[in-house]
Amino acid sequence: MLMYERQHRILRILQDNPSVRVVELSEALGVSEATVRRDLDRMDQVGQIKRIHGGAVPAVSSAPEAPVVQRSAQYQEEKSRIGKSAANLIKEGDTVFIGSGSTTLEAARHLAGRQNVTVITNSLTIVTLLSQEEGINLIVTGGFVRRSELSFIGHLTELALRELHPQKVIMGIRAVSLKEGLTNDYMPEVSTDRVIIHAAPQVILVADHTKFGHVAAALVAPMSIVHTLVTDSAIDPRILANLRGVVKNIVLA
Repeated sequence: MLMYERQHRILRILQDNPSVRVVELSEALGVSEATVRRDLDRMDQVGQIKRIHGGAVPAVSSAPEAPVVQRSAQYQEEKSRIGKSAANLIKEGDTVFIGSGSTTLEAARHLAGRQNVTVITNSLTIVTLLSQEEGINLIVTGGFVRRSELSFIGHLTELALRELHPQKVIMGIRAVSLKEGLTNDYMPEVSTDRVIIHAAPQVILVADHTKFGHVAAALVAPMSIVHTLVTDSAIDPRILANLRGVVKNIVLA
């Protein structure tokens, strides 16, 4: 049995069981326990399953997302560092789209005081933050208001984005998995996310360590679309090592 066939069988077994032991998989697949352990380690690294002592359990799906105002108080120190590092990637004369979210808000906060930077955004909180910054040219997409995110989404937002050509995009995402890519669980926002991620040649993804190893309901884009990942140093070293093979630039804040 080939490796991908074994791993597919393991996933099917876990669909019907809350957990499974290495010895049970060894018997079911007709391979050694050492082979099963290697398969489980690989599957854990890409977020397909979660490794536990002596076996495995199904991968943890992302929980429902809290409103942006509530999330801003969570992991605030890490998000501030990530935001500062992302803002440092924006140079004088750049045009950058900054998406909605608590971590992207920190990136916008660290752009305050800059000169000759154009910011395009669909975030009402970023509009409020940067509206009095004379050195920043501010463009707002408009669209349907998603109240929990204080953001614009939908057809009108997407039309505006297709008419604009930033050099860089700074965006957050609901969940990140090496295998499943960037995913979101709020369906009306997914199509807007897809337009955002293709709006510029450089995509800067900002995500704290809690976003990794989870999968939400709908695919936005594969990890390969990300030009630069900015995260914090608490990210799982195994996940980080695997990401380095896919993402061109990784910044640990």
